[in-house]
Amino acid sequence: MASLASTLSLSSCNPRSSKRINAAIRFPWPQKLRPAVPNPTKITLETADRLKTPVVTSVEANDIGDEIVSNEAVHGPCKSSASAYADHPSFARIQLHALLASISDRIEMHNNMCEQRNNWNHLLLSSINMITLTATTISGLSVIISASGGPLTSSSSSALLAMKLCSALLFSAATGMLLVVNKIQPSQLAEEQRNAVRLFKQLYSEVESRLDVHGDSVTEADVEEIVEKILALDKAYPLSLIGKMLEKFPGKFEPAIWWPKSSDGDDNQEKERDSSCEEREKIDDFLKNVEQIDNGWSEELEVEMRAVLHVLKSKDSEDYMRLGNLVLKINKALAISGPLLTGIAAFGSVFMGPTGGPWAAVVAVAGGALAAVVNSFEHGYQVGMVVEMYRNCAGFFRLLEESIESTLVEREVQRRENGEMFRLKVALKLGRSLSQLRDLARKSTSSGDYGTDVDEFASKLF
Repeated sequence: MASLASTLSLSSCNPRSSKRINAAIRFPWPQKLRPAVPNPTKITLETADRLKTPVVTSVEANDIGDEIVSNEAVHGPCKSSASAYADHPSFARIQLHALLASISDRIEMHNNMCEQRNNWNHLLLSSINMITLTATTISGLSVIISASGGPLTSSSSSALLAMKLCSALLFSAATGMLLVVNKIQPSQLAEEQRNAVRLFKQLYSEVESRLDVHGDSVTEADVEEIVEKILALDKAYPLSLIGKMLEKFPGKFEPAIWWPKSSDGDDNQEKERDSSCEEREKIDDFLKNVEQIDNGWSEELEVEMRAVLHVLKSKDSEDYMRLGNLVLKINKALAISGPLLTGIAAFGSVFMGPTGGPWAAVVAVAGGALAAVVNSFEHGYQVGMVVEMYRNCAGFFRLLEESIESTLVEREVQRRENGEMFRLKVALKLGRSLSQLRDLARKSTSSGDYGTDVDEFASKLF
């Protein structure tokens, strides 16, 4: 303790009084003493136990200046770790974020493949046409040499032989390249990748909206549903050519299927078949007696959806299936004609000259010219891409039909999507407003009553 400076004042008392000396010692008031408390940022558990106070932890005190009280000194480390784990998002949400990264990677891969295969189509078309026209020109020059008149000298015969070999080799190379190109159809491959990019972008937006709307309430069922959709898209639009390439010339034109086959509609149909007639009649009577069905559905809306479904099946799907079959047959004919013409031209070029006469040269020149025209029409106009476009449009209508059917088959209205929202989605997919959709349903119903066909298609987009 600091040294004390004391002053002693003595006062003498009255001599008559008893002798007593009063001494007053005045001490200067000591300075305020503050206990040395450790820095809150470095306080330990032992100090906290000694002071019987909770540990005060400063998180980046220099930048933020906020202090939070740690529960570790009060509740123990187990309690604090459990509360920290509770702040983490659900595991299903983390999985959906991982699926978003996977979908984004697939979009990039399909986009790169689309550019590559589109370049294939242009480069191979130009190369094969240049080879074919060069061989045709050489065949024409050989005809001029052989028809020059007079006996052929050794030099002219050697030049004629070289031209025959050159044209035959070029026609043979063009035939082989055409066989490969017509088998893989680069324009159709590029269109497949374009569709895959578009559908994966749709799926990416769907996952994002699901995360934004539902947040931490997403479940494992949502994760499984997205995984099934990703795998279905991978199967519908494969990246590799060897072993997994889609058949470009199938025996029958079929729409593209890029969505997983859900068993909900089949299960509901089996339940309906297994249920007795009495139960179904009770359900129908109940629906008739209810003026307004919950969840936005009504009897009028169900009739409207059935009418739209009838138009989709009888007009749009049927028309695109007919056009798809027609374009597929044209593509088959062109794919066969190109290599056949170049093969005939190669065979004719071998017999040009005195051996085959003028007809061999005519076959070579005409075959080469026609092969260039056929190849330009097939791959220049991208007939394979048109086939894939019709196949994708037919798949779009098939998916819309299945969604309407599965929704109407569901008897429990609460399990359906909201009726007004479903109507809006159907109208936008068909390129119509809600009033136009009602007019279409009204026309379909009246045409069914009078036995006539609807004079318009359901979709205004395709």
